[in-house]
Amino acid sequence: MVLDNMSAADSREVEMPAEALGRRVSCEGERGTVRYVGEVPPTAGPWLGVEWDNSERGKHDGSHEGIKYFTCRHPTGGSFVRPKKASFGVDFMSAVRDLYQFNLQEVFGPQTTIASKTVEVSGFTKNRADSLGVVSLRHREVSSPGPGDQIRTFMPDVRSLDLCGNLLSSWENVAEITENIEHLRELLLSHNRLSLISDPVSLSHAFSSLNVLSLAGCQLTWTQVLQCAPMWPRLEELYVAENDITELSRPLDVLQDLRVLDLSSNPLVQDSILSLAYLPRLENLNLSTTELSGLQFDDVPPGGKTGMFTTLKVLILNHNNIAQWSAVNELAKLQSLVELSFRHNNTLTNDLTPQTANQLIIAKLPQLAVLNKSRVLPDDRRGAELDYIKTFGLEWLASGGNRDPAENRPSAAFTCTHPRYLPLIQKYGAAEEGELKKQTPFALKNQLISVTIVCPEEAERLPVVKKLPDSMTVQKVKGLLSRMLKVPGAAITLTYTGPKMNGSEVDLDNDLKPLQFYSIENGDSLLVRRT
Repeated sequence: MVLDNMSAADSREVEMPAEALGRRVSCEGERGTVRYVGEVPPTAGPWLGVEWDNSERGKHDGSHEGIKYFTCRHPTGGSFVRPKKASFGVDFMSAVRDLYQFNLQEVFGPQTTIASKTVEVSGFTKNRADSLGVVSLRHREVSSPGPGDQIRTFMPDVRSLDLCGNLLSSWENVAEITENIEHLRELLLSHNRLSLISDPVSLSHAFSSLNVLSLAGCQLTWTQVLQCAPMWPRLEELYVAENDITELSRPLDVLQDLRVLDLSSNPLVQDSILSLAYLPRLENLNLSTTELSGLQFDDVPPGGKTGMFTTLKVLILNHNNIAQWSAVNELAKLQSLVELSFRHNNTLTNDLTPQTANQLIIAKLPQLAVLNKSRVLPDDRRGAELDYIKTFGLEWLASGGNRDPAENRPSAAFTCTHPRYLPLIQKYGAAEEGELKKQTPFALKNQLISVTIVCPEEAERLPVVKKLPDSMTVQKVKGLLSRMLKVPGAAITLTYTGPKMNGSEVDLDNDLKPLQFYSIENGDSLLVRRT
């Protein structure tokens, strides 16, 4: 193994903190934690054994020439550096001074009036330094608090503090800063490495007003999160993405006011997610990129409402491994769910157009008001639910379903697979036999509809049969017809009719809607007129 930047000159004495072990350092843009301080024979002088946050920066596992000096999480996460090559950071108030460009002696001296000072804060200009509401010291190598009286004097009105990506090494360091910011509501500490404290309640005074806390990328387990939680008695939003969280356990006497919880980008043990089901105020849960294949609420049958997650309104499930539509059926059991993000569950939706996938989700979740950040409009819901009735109508009939309510006895297997079907036919009525769609695999070629294009005002034009994707928007259809007819798309109006419509026509009056929204089927005719 080799030592970083070893030379004779590096062996000279340099000043180090009295307690360097466990401290955070930066070197050439990389951050790490000091795991060893001392000599590394045969060289002379002190070395720092550093475990780097970025394992690619390291060279070994803490060993040199067969001797183990410290341990690392990653086999190439460590290296030795001379103390003079490492920065132990700056105190909080020095970072504030450097960023906001004022002189502490002037600000705190008896001859100075702060009210005349202009201070720049994250792109905003404040005319009073003592009225700052948001302070950002992201990536400023903050490692210690500095004078507490200066923090209290300078920022009495700070509500939000960003200390992400700094060199803070313990919760005591953080508390010595925050206890001097009386009205602090939001604290961002992501990408720090904070050692735990044996008595977290002893620091709760320093976070007594805190409502929002971000700890993304801090190498925390869920057990460690719960160990720290007594420090945050009023916490309402907790962001712990990109940590080492795997198995969850039920929070007891902590986090009881939590409304928002972000667990994204953690490899969660799926069955343990239900440990969070009884957080009494949880409204927003982010489980994106957690390798999730679904949630199961076995306390109620299909179509029922679970007693779990009773307050949950927003659920984010992007980038997971959900492969069965039964997992979406389970979400319908959530009493309060009104918003769902469900992007990039490709195993489930690969063979579907985005519009078809969204329609199925909307039809299966009756309370859903927002899907993938888009509001579900009444027309969207009606179209999705009617299409669902038609799509699975033949399966319903084959299972024992009947248009006569007295004879309607679909099998248990069907109602388990489609718990929303019976409520939907009660809402709209059963589809006519001619409207039912034969089930085929969800592939693009099976989502083409054959329509006849007719120009009723131009008798010389012969009808043309075209196969169009049912996901094609009216606007794109007009573009196609514009090229065919050599007229501007804006000069075209469209209606459609079909064999079952007794000569009536339906206006295609929304350019942004797909053909499937209007329930256009094989054999229908698109009527093209010029305005």
